[in-house]
Amino acid sequence: MGSTPHTPPLPAPTTPAGQEGLAALLARPDRAVIALDFDGTLADIVPDPEQARAHPGTVEALAALAPKVASIAVITGRPAGVAVRYGGFAGVEGLDRLVVLGHYGAERWDAVSGTVQAPDPHPGVAAARAELPGVLDRFDSWHGTWIEEKGQALAVHTRRAADPQAAFDALRGPLGDLAARHGLIVEPGRLVLELRPPGMDKGVALTRYVHETGAASVLYAGDDLGDLAAYAAVDKLRTEGPDGTPGLLVCSGAEVPELAERADLSLPGPGAVVAFLSALAQRL
Repeated sequence: MGSTPHTPPLPAPTTPAGQEGLAALLARPDRAVIALDFDGTLADIVPDPEQARAHPGTVEALAALAPKVASIAVITGRPAGVAVRYGGFAGVEGLDRLVVLGHYGAERWDAVSGTVQAPDPHPGVAAARAELPGVLDRFDSWHGTWIEEKGQALAVHTRRAADPQAAFDALRGPLGDLAARHGLIVEPGRLVLELRPPGMDKGVALTRYVHETGAASVLYAGDDLGDLAAYAAVDKLRTEGPDGTPGLLVCSGAEVPELAERADLSLPGPGAVVAFLSALAQRL
């Protein structure tokens, strides 16, 4: 893409659909929704998820971009309040048009009100929480796995196990059985298996938000398997109605080939995503 001497160039999408999506965003930014995953996209992946924080420069880039677009939505599997704290999004000048859709859209935080709207917890989460330690304790060879408490969901991480991928593969069956017994589903990610209520995913959350805002274009950036539903939603939005809603699919990193292969634009990680958002803000 072109630039002025004072504006860094924007990387060009490699697909016609992505080029159309970026062109639509640049032509009418006031009707564009920028939707972003958190972990792996705005925040670097770290061994302990509780230590994850937004990549340096993220808040500044979003604050520069938000006033120029219809809205920015962070769509994450984390509880909305946790993502707000780890992102440093609360009380930032310029971020009035930011929303955080947590737990795959089941929770919502709006910058304007500063409050979280959340449903009652699914009873199956409490039942699975009680059984989960016993399930893991049956397998001494999986030492190093640990449970992340997410309020309305539970996540089992294998990143610290002696053989992280083997532990991940071995746990999928037992955790799938546990989830099914209690009316939950298992959402796989990068060396993490999340047990959560059915009915919501990032695609459902994104589609609802695009329709709510009446967006004329949408950008979605993600890095993991849970973002595939949002990718599918953008693909569907592109074909809805007489003209469709142009969209740009951005992949952060290359650790998940299923996502990278479907992206219109691949960036090497959160630092590059933040640089792209900052350049976009300067371009608009």
